[in-house]
Amino acid sequence: MKYDVIVIGGGIVGLATALKIKEQKPNTRLLVLEKEDAPAKHQTGNNSGVIHSGLYYKPGSLKAKNCIGGYHMLLDFCEKEGIEYDLCGKIVVATREEQIPILETLYQRGYENGLENLEYLNVDQMREIEPHVAGIKGIKVPQTGIIDYTAVTKKYAEKVQEMDGEIRFNERVYSVSEVNGVSTVVTSKGSYDTTLVVNCGGLYSDKVAQMTQHEKIDLKIVPFRGEYYELNPEKQHLVKHLIYPVPDPNFPFLGVHFTRMINGGVEAGPNAVLAFRREGYKKTDFKFSELKETLLWPGFQKVAAKYWRTGLGEYYRSFSKAAFTKALQELIPEIKEDDLIPGGAGVRAQACDYSGGLLDDFAIIENAQAINVCNAPSPAATSSLSIGQSVSEMVLKRLN
Repeated sequence: MKYDVIVIGGGIVGLATALKIKEQKPNTRLLVLEKEDAPAKHQTGNNSGVIHSGLYYKPGSLKAKNCIGGYHMLLDFCEKEGIEYDLCGKIVVATREEQIPILETLYQRGYENGLENLEYLNVDQMREIEPHVAGIKGIKVPQTGIIDYTAVTKKYAEKVQEMDGEIRFNERVYSVSEVNGVSTVVTSKGSYDTTLVVNCGGLYSDKVAQMTQHEKIDLKIVPFRGEYYELNPEKQHLVKHLIYPVPDPNFPFLGVHFTRMINGGVEAGPNAVLAFRREGYKKTDFKFSELKETLLWPGFQKVAAKYWRTGLGEYYRSFSKAAFTKALQELIPEIKEDDLIPGGAGVRAQACDYSGGLLDDFAIIENAQAINVCNAPSPAATSSLSIGQSVSEMVLKRLN
């Protein structure tokens, strides 16, 4: 059988794209290929489950547009399908004077991105929302929420299958080739012909993208592991909502924060350390070929030269619970080492270009046979239906 579209990757972006293609053109012959035995096994299933509101993103960027649009699409989908979520809100807290200009920039970005009911908070107002927080000024962001993105992704998959879309698990993609306008995708179990490939491969999106073209692509996925602790049950009362620090504007990570989880409990973290393999969820996970590829990439070498002090600090927190606790104490001074229980970890697929830029915005690379979603970091889960809608429109325009 020849397919119209093969989507590579069964995470939240891949399945949202498949869903939107089938919704817009139900007779599309569509196949989703996923190398794991279920959807959402990597970035989607190992994040903190936050519904982002669009506070951080440069107005007019793909991140901003897709986050705002995706936010409303996600909530509508969850209401329709009965998926639990909680718009509990968050506060972003400045703990030092030098952070206040950045906080004010965030407020302005949120306003320009259409967020409603943003509020500046003084110390007393912050304490009314979060009685145990420390800080000198904050922003209240009521639209932020929490959700289980694995549950959302499984529902996307269910809807795709209801519309006669095929999903095949345990099929790793080994190659993509094209002859006379027909692409052949070879997997661990067979080969499939298609008119168009859509690459949503996440941590391996650059590898799949390279399979679809002869020219070298100008980016590499660099894996960053984010490690979490959880608050023990006796100390979960210290966090009522979500509490975030003011982020470093030069580094594409939000810093350690406190997150209530939809299924109960409170997460603290994550840090951001270079993973020694693309699916390196543990400190001991190592794959020589993947680490070598990262270290030899000129773009990463430039990143390392620029951020080595920040990187060392992140590694120190990774191996020192006391240092991790100290970072959390900036937001909640009452936190002690004994209050923290080792939690899970996620790996972020961070695209890095040849010149040393850590891509902040979503990146899509098109060629004759494929549409490659090569950078879809946070807030991709929140934005998934909006990204899926955008990619599906590109797909259907090509098919037509």
